[in-house]
Amino acid sequence: PHQAALVALDPRTGEVRALVGGRSFDESHFNRATQARRQAGSAFKPFVYAAALERGYTPASLISTLATPVMTLQGAWVPDDHSTGTEMTMRAALKTSSNRAAVRMLQDIGLPAAVKAADRMGLGDVPSVPSLALGSGEVTLLSMTAAYATFANGGMRPEPILIRRVETTEGEVLFTSMPHADRAVSEATAFLITTMMADVVNGGTGWQARNVGFKLPAAGKTGTTNDYRDAWFVGYTPHLAAGVWVGYD
Repeated sequence: PHQAALVALDPRTGEVRALVGGRSFDESHFNRATQARRQAGSAFKPFVYAAALERGYTPASLISTLATPVMTLQGAWVPDDHSTGTEMTMRAALKTSSNRAAVRMLQDIGLPAAVKAADRMGLGDVPSVPSLALGSGEVTLLSMTAAYATFANGGMRPEPILIRRVETTEGEVLFTSMPHADRAVSEATAFLITTMMADVVNGGTGWQARNVGFKLPAAGKTGTTNDYRDAWFVGYTPHLAAGVWVGYD
């Protein structure tokens, strides 16, 4: 059966407000929100652009030579793309989810910069290959949602918290969680990425959210993988970050 998972958390504290691990716990105890490692597709692109912003690029920076092949160990590669043209700004590239622009930006900043950015965002080990820009790395929905929460939290990545407190029946407190966040990107980078992903929701690949009547200020990114094996949306308002994955096991 078609499966889905959802995570929603407070970007300031990391406290998980909602978590759905699949269609039915009775049918499958496998938690697709915390255990499934899936390719992120285009939902990974904001991290490439965040790394670029950290290195001095701006949303208005022009990404050019988009039709030029990328040299790989398997030969010359030109990513499939629905966008046309040979150059566009970084803001337009994210809004339209241009594959070639993301790969070109990754080439410009260097693979190590993107891999390091992913690590700072809490996404763990990702492959150091050109297709990383298109989300070829495998991640969990929980880690992706916490990574996006970083942008809502001024560049501080919150550690997800599932349990706030444990008490005995007599009221003795055995455990209390302590919210923790690490600096992943600058506050300026978090702000700029948020404005770019607000464009995605307002008039880019995530425009359907507005079309069905969602009016709150929000930012986010869609993502699909080869042959539509995975479908993602991860986004946030100032007070809540949420991620959804849909696909087949």
